[in-house]
Amino acid sequence: MAKQPMLKFVTVERDMPEKRVPELRRTDFHEIYAEYAHAKAAEQAGRCSQCGVPFCQSHCPLHNNIPDWLNLTASGRLEEAYEVSQATNTFPEICGRICPQDRLCEGNCVIEQSGHGTVTIGQIEKYITDTAWEEGWIKPIQPARERPESVGIIGAGPGGLAAADMLRRAGLQVTVYDRHDRAGGLMTYGIPGFKLEKEVVMRRNRQLEEGGVEFVLNCNVGEDISFDAIRGKHDAVLIATGVYKSRELQGPGSGARGIVRAIDYLTASNRKSFGDEVEEFEDGTLNAEGKRVVVIGGGDTAMDCVRTAIRQGATSVKCLYRRDRANMPGSQREVTNAEEEGVEFDWLTLPKGFKGDPVEGVIVQKMRLGHPDASGRQTPEVIEGSDYTEPADLVIKALGFEPEDLVEDWDVGGLDVTRWGTVRAEYGTGSTTLDGVFAVGDIVRGASLVVWAIRDGRDAAGAILSYLGGTAQVAAE
Repeated sequence: MAKQPMLKFVTVERDMPEKRVPELRRTDFHEIYAEYAHAKAAEQAGRCSQCGVPFCQSHCPLHNNIPDWLNLTASGRLEEAYEVSQATNTFPEICGRICPQDRLCEGNCVIEQSGHGTVTIGQIEKYITDTAWEEGWIKPIQPARERPESVGIIGAGPGGLAAADMLRRAGLQVTVYDRHDRAGGLMTYGIPGFKLEKEVVMRRNRQLEEGGVEFVLNCNVGEDISFDAIRGKHDAVLIATGVYKSRELQGPGSGARGIVRAIDYLTASNRKSFGDEVEEFEDGTLNAEGKRVVVIGGGDTAMDCVRTAIRQGATSVKCLYRRDRANMPGSQREVTNAEEEGVEFDWLTLPKGFKGDPVEGVIVQKMRLGHPDASGRQTPEVIEGSDYTEPADLVIKALGFEPEDLVEDWDVGGLDVTRWGTVRAEYGTGSTTLDGVFAVGDIVRGASLVVWAIRDGRDAAGAILSYLGGTAQVAAE
């Protein structure tokens, strides 16, 4: 009888891949975790309890068949594990790196609830697809037959690229328009290399391009080409622009030099990693080297900023957040990584104003948590008379993102938006109030996760195929 490869969580402890020591990793932008060796990946996959109701799967936005590919990995059937993994996820190696597993699959692992430590789902997912690339199991896109219908996709982020992949596999002619000079959206220019090395994204971009997806880059819709022109050129259009408008700081001095947007700061850093010439980095505007840095915000973007500033050689890096650690929206794993690398967190603090121009300091108010709001989270309240000044040479605003005004910017009528400015789209299909126009990702949801954008892009691809007279099943062949 074959040896049981699973249910080893009682005898085998959770073991993450080796994490580089902070003294080394804070000097570069390489990913901080090593790769699993095959035996270690199989061992850790074998900790899965194969529970009857897999909460890991139900709490994954893509409903990945996690227990199945864990079982296959533990059994040494890695190519089959890859086939199962990619059946529901267009970019498993990306999700394995950047999904907040502690809030999704791993955070709902049954053995974690029983005190044995969650299965390292994200690291195994990453290992499976990285191995698939190395072994040549990932083949170029080759549609079984070509179809004449064309789809225009506005936005080359995860939602747009996931849809492009499925539609091209179904034989449709796909053109992706994007404002940047490289595809990938925030995966390329928003997420630092220490979480997602850029070659991982560029490799997928090449696969799509070699498979027949056309990219029109450095293209601003509404300026370089009109939305109506894109509609006229294609049989269906998918809006997947994401949300890039930064929420602004208030208070005296908030317009001072040295106070910058997180998206600008991260984009400059990522461009440098590609070897681009970045004037605002070279002149110090978007460079933390030798500066006292204060980052305002508590989400994953704020964590990306503080950890980037450390690597750029900041003198000190502090993060101000108006709630406490337990109530912050960012990944606790990322907070721990940041603390290990030398970031200081000032919880229950709120900027009241700024001194100097260029900025010299942040006037900070101390807070306390009061009664719960409508969402159940305790509302921060100001402690009167508790103000102090935090010295700063660079202040980075990481307060989240809002949608741009597409209706005005693109001069498009008939496209309904919500009171938050997001595009109104049908759940599950992405269908908008314009015939043949669909929308997915953050421009529909508001600022959210890459994995949700992938889910939306895949769902919309199926809906577009149905709209054009095909079937969603064709895309998975």
